[in-house]
Amino acid sequence: MPRFLQYTEFGGPEVLKLITVDKPTAGPGEIVVRVKAVGLNPVDFKIFRGPAAETYGATLPSGVANDYSGVVEQIGEGVTRFAVGDEVLGGARNYAMADFLVTTEDATIVHKPADLSFEQAAGLTVVGRTAWATVEAFGLTDADTVLISAAAGGVGVLAVQLAKRKGATVVGTASESNHEFVRSLGAIPVAYGDGVVERLREAAPQGYTAALDNHGPDTIDAALELGIPIERINTIAVWGPADRGASHIGGAQARTEDLARVAELVANGELEFPVSGIYPLERAAEAYEELERGHVRGKLIVVTD
Repeated sequence: MPRFLQYTEFGGPEVLKLITVDKPTAGPGEIVVRVKAVGLNPVDFKIFRGPAAETYGATLPSGVANDYSGVVEQIGEGVTRFAVGDEVLGGARNYAMADFLVTTEDATIVHKPADLSFEQAAGLTVVGRTAWATVEAFGLTDADTVLISAAAGGVGVLAVQLAKRKGATVVGTASESNHEFVRSLGAIPVAYGDGVVERLREAAPQGYTAALDNHGPDTIDAALELGIPIERINTIAVWGPADRGASHIGGAQARTEDLARVAELVANGELEFPVSGIYPLERAAEAYEELERGHVRGKLIVVTD
């Protein structure tokens, strides 16, 4: 029987239970995908813990996760862009963690490049769309010096490289264990914590023109202290008064074709996209425990096979 990860009450990873369900069938305009891999995002545990449930349309009982890759199992009447056997990646908010899912071709779904692994493909939808949109929003050029926080995380890894492709100088904050990795992406690594503003000034004495916050209010405060105008600061990590009026450009501002472009860039080796851990579906709760501990390099992935 097909499996589906579900929770019936809000809480930590312990509330996630693997149940069996009937295999879905494709109605008119629908696509059934046999899921091969699922990518984890911090917003997932913010949803199943409760604080972000309403924002993301999760009602009890609910499924888990958004990002997936897989193979088209069945198509319904009227589907023209996809065929049975196509390898795909996309997003299915609150029900991706399963052996099968149902989506439509109007949803976020694109063909997976042949040279892209299912594991990498499964991690791309949220972070790929977000990184693309945030970098494009500020029209970065070789005249820019940009601060990117959480530079070794899923969004940060791609945002650093996309900003470098624009010619910008990039300074990325990260834990010291990730400094060599961040440097390998072309960014200047800087440690978090007390004294970060002084370290950021030393890293780029010419000053900064933009900041992409993937971490929290400390990045926004540091950016303002460095003299970056608030209209040149974007955050995907803070809402409310703590955002100081920063922009909130994210994946929702990206187009489906932007995701396809990021996937192609990863597939052909122009963008590095690390997978730091792979878990079987039966151990999805453990994967979320690791994600919540933080300092993950790139993405954690759950596989169904």
